[in-house]
Amino acid sequence: MPLSPSQRIVLMKEIAKRLGAEQWPLMDLTLKQFSLPWSDQWSGSAETYVLEMIGNAQDQSLIDLASHVGFHFEEANPGVEPPFWRKDMLRLFVSHLAAYREFAGQLQEALLVFGISGFVAHNDIEPTLDWQTQIETALSTCDALVALLHPAFHESNWTDQEIGFAMGRGAAVFSVHFGQPPYGFIGRFQAFHGNGKTATALARELFDAYRKNKQTQRRMAEVLVGLLEQSGSFQDARERIGYLEELETWEPSFAARIKSAAEGNSQVAGAYGVARRTEALVNKWAKAK
Repeated sequence: MPLSPSQRIVLMKEIAKRLGAEQWPLMDLTLKQFSLPWSDQWSGSAETYVLEMIGNAQDQSLIDLASHVGFHFEEANPGVEPPFWRKDMLRLFVSHLAAYREFAGQLQEALLVFGISGFVAHNDIEPTLDWQTQIETALSTCDALVALLHPAFHESNWTDQEIGFAMGRGAAVFSVHFGQPPYGFIGRFQAFHGNGKTATALARELFDAYRKNKQTQRRMAEVLVGLLEQSGSFQDARERIGYLEELETWEPSFAARIKSAAEGNSQVAGAYGVARRTEALVNKWAKAK
């Protein structure tokens, strides 16, 4: 089904805002990679430049480019929300072998603390639902994929296809070495060593990577603001303001949300030094603009 004019506008606006925040060489490189026009003669702003270059793009090109910069089509096309994603969290597809589903499930649980909703096929698909359709839905709506490279991973009929699907969408792809070294295209992407690590330790490493990765840092910034708002203890508040102090990207809406959390959430307001740090953070970004 073709995009409606309203959906195209939403996608183009988000693409222009996000891609327009990059340096000019990277903007042009991205446009070229998506077979879109570019120009070395432009006197306006970066955002208007991107809007001009993508104005006549095909629907699928807009969807793919929006996904690449961290904005997914379903956000411009609200409908039935896949039930396996937790609201307001980073969506992470966990590609794994059935023999290691227990560890994948442990990782899924550990990631929730960091605002990351993991999809583990063997845990998230009801027996009565069409298996392949649900996997495709998860792959089509995830922000990122992590491949748990246990021995024989490459022999699976599914795992390589899952990675290829995510890469084709421009999603952030990481891998974890559990005895199977990264291979093929995933050999180019960030890899972690998994042997001997607990699911909790690996979840923390993935969290650090996704909040700093160019493809996911905007989404994670939104997630982190939400985590501060939901802080349930003084310790939560102290940890989460620390994450926000390390942000490399900022949205205008963050200031009001962070101020509101510092005033309305007793755990944030009462945590030693956190209120002062929230004020300093908001002021820092106000000056940066």
